Amino acid sequence: MFIFNTSEIEISTFLLIGFPGLESFHIWIAIPICLMYLVAILGNCIILFFIKMEPSLHEPMYYFLSMLAISDLGLSLSSLPTMLRIFLFNAPGISPDACIAQEFFIHGFSAMESSVLLIMSFDRFIAIYNPLRYTTILTSTRVTKIGFAFSLKNVLLILPFPFTLKHLRYCNKNLLSHSYCLHQDVMKLACSDNKINVIYGLFVAFTGIIDLMFIFMSYLLILKTVLTIASQQERLKVLNTCVSHICAVLIFYVPILSLAVIYRFAKHSSPIIRILMADIFLLVPPLMNPIVYCVKSQQIRNLVLGKLCQKQS
Repeated sequence: MFIFNTSEIEISTFLLIGFPGLESFHIWIAIPICLMYLVAILGNCIILFFIKMEPSLHEPMYYFLSMLAISDLGLSLSSLPTMLRIFLFNAPGISPDACIAQEFFIHGFSAMESSVLLIMSFDRFIAIYNPLRYTTILTSTRVTKIGFAFSLKNVLLILPFPFTLKHLRYCNKNLLSHSYCLHQDVMKLACSDNKINVIYGLFVAFTGIIDLMFIFMSYLLILKTVLTIASQQERLKVLNTCVSHICAVLIFYVPILSLAVIYRFAKHSSPIIRILMADIFLLVPPLMNPIVYCVKSQQIRNLVLGKLCQKQS
C-alpha cells in the first residue's frame, strides 16, 4: 500500500465476497457450485462437439447455437477462478489488474450472449416467415460474417471498460459486492471522478435493453406470421420450434432484470439476496442452455442418446 496523504491510502488488493454470515458453510456451498460449473462446461463442450462433428447439424440454427455455447463457456471460465477461491479456499483477495481483466471478459461474454440471442430471434423469424429460402438467406458464409461482426462489435463496446477503470484511483475502500468483478462494482470503489464510467456503463446497459427490444419485436413478427397459418396444429408445431430460444432468453434476462430491480427498488434488502441473484446470472444460463437445447432439439437429443447407447453396448 502506498500512502498519498493522511486520509487516503491506495488500494493494492480488492476483496470479493461470498455469502456474508455463512462463511462456515462456504465449503458446503462450493459443492453445488462446482457441480454446476462441471455440468455447464461439459454440456457446452458436448454441444460444440456434436455441431462440429455431425454434418446434419451444419445448419444456421446450430451454428448460432454453437456461438451461444462459446459465450456460455466464456462466462463460466471467466468467473470460475474467483468463485472457487472464495468458496473452496476462503481467499477473497484479488489484484486490481486481475479484477479489471475479469470484468472485461465477464461483460464481454455477457454482451456476446445477448447479441447471439438477438441473432437467434432473427433466425427463427426467417425460418418461419420464409422457410423455403431459409438456407439460401442464411448461408454458412453469411452466418460466419454475422458472428464475426457481432463479436467485433462487443469487443469494441466493452474495450473502454478496463481503460477507464485503470485511470481511476482507488483508496480507503476495497470491498466489492459480489463473488466476481463487475464494472459498476469496481468503479464505486474509486475515490477519483468516475462520471465517464457511469455514463459509459449506462450506454452499455442501454445496448442490452435494445437487444431485448429487438428480440421482443422479432417475436411479434413471428406471432403475426403464425396467425396467418390456417391449421391450429401447424401453428403449435411452428411455435414449438421457438420454445428453446424463448427459454434461453428468459434464463439470461430474468436474473439480470431481477438484479436491476433489487438494486433500484430494494436497496436495503439482504445482501445475500443480491449476491445470490448475481451468482445465478453467471451460473444458470451456461448450465441450463445445453440442457434446454438437448431436451427440445430432437437431432441433438438423438445424437447424445445414440452415443450413450453405443458406450453401454
